[in-house]
Amino acid sequence: MAQFAMTMARRWARLPVPLQVALIYAVARAVTTVMMVVAAQQSTSLSRFGAEPGLVDFVLGWDAQWYWLVAEEGYPAELPLTASGEVAENAWAFMPVFAYAAKVVGLPFGSWGMGAFLISFVAGYGACLALHRLLRDRIGRSAAMWSVAFFASGPLAAMFQVGYAESLFLLMLFVALDLMARRRYVWLYALIPVMAFTRPGILAFALYIGLHGILRLVRRHQDPLDGRDVVHILALGALATVCGFAWQVIAAVVTGDPGAYLATELAWRRNWILGGVEGFIPFEGWIQASQFWFGQWGLPAAWGPVALVILVVGAAAALLYAPQVRALGVDLRLWSASYLIYLLAVFFPQSSTFRLLLPLSPLWGAMAVPRSRLWRGGVLIGCLVAQWAWIFPMYALGNTFWQVP
Repeated sequence: MAQFAMTMARRWARLPVPLQVALIYAVARAVTTVMMVVAAQQSTSLSRFGAEPGLVDFVLGWDAQWYWLVAEEGYPAELPLTASGEVAENAWAFMPVFAYAAKVVGLPFGSWGMGAFLISFVAGYGACLALHRLLRDRIGRSAAMWSVAFFASGPLAAMFQVGYAESLFLLMLFVALDLMARRRYVWLYALIPVMAFTRPGILAFALYIGLHGILRLVRRHQDPLDGRDVVHILALGALATVCGFAWQVIAAVVTGDPGAYLATELAWRRNWILGGVEGFIPFEGWIQASQFWFGQWGLPAAWGPVALVILVVGAAAALLYAPQVRALGVDLRLWSASYLIYLLAVFFPQSSTFRLLLPLSPLWGAMAVPRSRLWRGGVLIGCLVAQWAWIFPMYALGNTFWQVP
């Protein structure tokens, strides 16, 4: 048995990296498909999907409906209002790249859903390849491949098979992070605008570019910083910032309402806050949410902000001091910090929180650094258990406010 295992290990090592990643990804997708089939069988008439839905229903479920609406009808020139006169949920909350790309890809099949599935599926494989490239020189080829396995099998792995923009965004994000690390700045001028109009988050990348520039300035004696790189860093930071606010400007011009985009985003938050919300205040969402959730759990609402502070301090300590995280390099830690600050500033934590943490996926590398087979196997099993724990309530049940992916 030991000899057989060694033979298989040698054969595996001789396979090209793209093929290794493809095999891992294919197995992971097969496992996810089985989970979704079982979830469909467990679905009842009380679920959003009804009794015995098909996999196509899951592909087109939840936010995929909004992307489909964008592809078919575009964006409203007049913001829809609720009975109380507030801005209602509408398509302006969803960026156009994925919606229209799925429409183009789906044309030969006569199906937007098929286009959405193919983009998510193929982009997911591309993201796995990009993640391996991003990590391999930092933690080694083996650990990078384990990181890919964790990523492809993780709690939110169903995103690789449904009509959401996450796979496409992650592919571009990992490529962008790799380009930054390798100082290939020129390619980012084309990539950043596409990222910005795929899903929100480019402002976090703008912050990361700024921190990257400061780091290079501080380390200029070890890592020479010439004038050309300074120009690229400043220009890319400005481009990412402009692109980050561009969608708000476009929504304002089309609707004639300067606050159209923020009002649209707040339409979702009003469903969670008793009495609604008056306007957007940075960082307020997490404070409100901490009080809301502690109240839901039967705990004193005043404990929520205290728990939030502890959570923030813990995350900062992990990024600064955890040896497994430090092994990923300063730049990926800066990206993680930038994205977490962005989420703290703009997001209201609710059922989509775990999905919005996907851009932190390079941190899977920290989970793969320990070389123990028992540890890595345990992490992989944990990923699969967590995946089912996410798929079942979101797709088999899916009938209450905290069951929205």
